[in-house]
Amino acid sequence: MSTTRPYPPGDRRPEPSGASGASERGAPETGASERGAPESGASDGDVVVSSGGRGRQVRRLSFEGESGVVPLARDFTRQALYAWGWLPAATADQRAAAEDVLLVVSELVTNACLHAEGPDEMWITCDRKVIRVEVSDKGTGQPSPRTPHRAGRPGGHGMFIVQRLCLDWGVVRTPGVSGKRVWAELGAPA
Repeated sequence: MSTTRPYPPGDRRPEPSGASGASERGAPETGASERGAPESGASDGDVVVSSGGRGRQVRRLSFEGESGVVPLARDFTRQALYAWGWLPAATADQRAAAEDVLLVVSELVTNACLHAEGPDEMWITCDRKVIRVEVSDKGTGQPSPRTPHRAGRPGGHGMFIVQRLCLDWGVVRTPGVSGKRVWAELGAPA
């Protein structure tokens, strides 16, 4: 698994012209013409984007001024999974896939809290059968699984869990901008 490649093999980068509604950092711009109104019950930080016929949907959560960010991120993600049909799960495999998404969200947000002065924003993208989670922070460190992994030792399992559960994950840094965006992608059950 890569921790430095900014985009996975599927090349999900924004279109160069910005036609995808994404900024240079890959996040939906607040003024993007494709932006929809937040769904009922959505928080103020929730931005729902639907990109034409491609079925791509994006939700954004700002952590500015928030406390209890891990449960907040999990609840926000759970709402997105319900909206996108991942929940309620009809089978054990579908339930496990949704739980994996929630666990990865918890790990990425917790790592931002422990190692990077807390998260700034989180984006969740559903593109067909792939969920992409991105958490931005102002930290300078480089997340990586601890090696060797020692299962019996307390702590230090976050990125190992992310690596094991995800199709791919990595870190995006923008030159001249402090911080980073850690992303992870998970697939739906077949």
